[in-house]
Amino acid sequence: MAEEKKVKVTLVKSTIGAVPKNKKTVEALGLHKINSSNILPDNDTTRGMVRRVAHLVKVEEV
Repeated sequence: MAEEKKVKVTLVKSTIGAVPKNKKTVEALGLHKINSSNILPDNDTTRGMVRRVAHLVKVEEV
């Protein structure tokens, strides 16, 4: 069984002043404060959410 790929998503910019939809997306990614990180599965759903808030987050492959 192959190991599932993961990505580490880190919030690097504040959501203050961001569009409410983007704030909800960041929250759904499990990020709350600046420099908080979360490891998520690398799938289409996660990639789509990251693409929407790419200006607020940093993504690293784990």
